[in-house]
Amino acid sequence: MTVLNSATARQPQVCVRCLVTLGLVVAAVVASFAYLAIDFGALFSRTSLVSMGRFVAEFFPPDLSVAFLARVGWGALQTLAVSALGTLLAAGLGALLALPASGRFGRVPQRLLRFVLNLLRSVPELVWAALMVLAAGLGPFAGVLALALHTTGVLGRLFGETLGNVPPAAEQALRDAGSGAATAFAYGSLPLVWPQWLAYALYRWEMNIRMAAVLGFVGAGGLGQMLYFHLSLFQQAQAATVIGAMFVLVFAVDSASSRLRRGLAPAYG
Repeated sequence: MTVLNSATARQPQVCVRCLVTLGLVVAAVVASFAYLAIDFGALFSRTSLVSMGRFVAEFFPPDLSVAFLARVGWGALQTLAVSALGTLLAAGLGALLALPASGRFGRVPQRLLRFVLNLLRSVPELVWAALMVLAAGLGPFAGVLALALHTTGVLGRLFGETLGNVPPAAEQALRDAGSGAATAFAYGSLPLVWPQWLAYALYRWEMNIRMAAVLGFVGAGGLGQMLYFHLSLFQQAQAATVIGAMFVLVFAVDSASSRLRRGLAPAYG
């Protein structure tokens, strides 16, 4: 009898909530396909495949003339500068807003700043870019502002959450010893959070490189604007060169950022 009771106790129980959730997800996916009425037959028909193959073939060979490569190189530098400056501004603003957002100045400032940060990050970069183009005009400056606004919301929230999880013992000990609030924060809490803050900023820079290349489609400069221009004129050879430059730029920044973040990993666990 004891053996039977133990075997019964070890039997896995059915998670009804999990099954219901899984059923709802499957039903939502099926309903989405039915609502969108995607015609996979037409997509993979012989006519469509021939048209797609002909379109892809127009991108080869890419334009590798010296004059055009120089223009692409300048566009890549512009895209890199937009992403770097936008991320740097966002990291600085996010660090400042993270202090009240972490609850250091009371509940009211915390809730207000979290609302502001959620508002900034809820608006996509493309929407910010469209608004900034209207406010600041066409060019890289609009892209910098768009990336800075959205990324400030993201980094401010991440920085605030990290700062809120830091044990207050070290900072409190410095205050008890007579240090000021700024000094106690600089020597008590900041050394515990800055490696993770830097890792977050580097990761967002990786994402902003990709987004900076896309923002050019709404007039924010860089490789995206070049790609939009040449595709609109059906200059596929030039567009292929721009796409290749995007890939090289993103790959280089991703590799450098990943290596830096791996180097920081021992510093924060």
